[in-house]
Amino acid sequence: MDDFLIYAKLLDGRGGARDINAAELAEWQPEHGVLWLHFDYSKPATLAWLEDHSGLDDIAVAALVAEDTRPRATSHGGGLLMALRGVNTNPEADPEDMVSIRLCVSEHRIITSRKRKLLSVDDIVQSFSEGEGPQSSAEFVAMLCDRLVRRMAVPIDNAEDKVDELEEHLLSGARAKLRSELGQVRRQSIALRRYLAPQREALSWVQSERLSWFGDAQRLQVREVGDRLAQYIETLDSIRERAAVSHEELVNQISEESNSRMYVLSIVSAVFLPLGFATGLLGVNVGGIPGADNSNAFAIFIGILLAISGGLLIYFRYKKWL
Repeated sequence: MDDFLIYAKLLDGRGGARDINAAELAEWQPEHGVLWLHFDYSKPATLAWLEDHSGLDDIAVAALVAEDTRPRATSHGGGLLMALRGVNTNPEADPEDMVSIRLCVSEHRIITSRKRKLLSVDDIVQSFSEGEGPQSSAEFVAMLCDRLVRRMAVPIDNAEDKVDELEEHLLSGARAKLRSELGQVRRQSIALRRYLAPQREALSWVQSERLSWFGDAQRLQVREVGDRLAQYIETLDSIRERAAVSHEELVNQISEESNSRMYVLSIVSAVFLPLGFATGLLGVNVGGIPGADNSNAFAIFIGILLAISGGLLIYFRYKKWL
């Protein structure tokens, strides 16, 4: 097969599937079994093949090769058009940079497309080799939804654990680092929720739409997946709110410390203000300065300054400013 066609498999209806070649693909008929074609939509040849050989209309072709889509699901020509997202588990990738997959599914044919590798698809391929894969196109959709949502558990659990850790270190950790990490957790949770919320709506639509080839068992499975996804969304909301509260607490602590320091500086300034005034007044270079001819004037002056300072401290204490 060409590099734009990643998988071309014929389901045997018993949980397995086999690869087919270009000649078998050209001769395929619905009675031969459910056909699954998995494309790389970033390859120009994908669009050409879909337009010339798939028999799909322009709407379905455009949905399969769209560069950027939000999760959605809709019926089309008796089949199902879907765009779903999965967490990015590729090496050195951010989980919130979610990978998209597009589906055009009918009773006898499944066409999917992606740009980046998606491990949930590899899970299905592995299940075929073990004889435990989907037996129909409806089961394929249900299993893919389940695998996509199942793999979201790890990054969401990691984000929740990270918030727990940051809350524990709120009083003892390096605050500049804590602020940065809290911001990162909030951004990650917001990015994940951005796609999970519409994906939940798409799954709700699938379980409620009455497609003749989509059985009750598959609807029940999709409903369970949707419920699990709803729990993940609630967890992300909780993570975002806890991170926001922790950030506010951190800011309040920093503000309180700054106010405390400013308060001490204000007290010191209040004590030294009259002292500075007195020394400045007696330091002017004009005649008639009191005590200029008295050898004890300096000691007396120091005593007066100490008395003023002591009086101010007693007054501050009386006013409970200290």
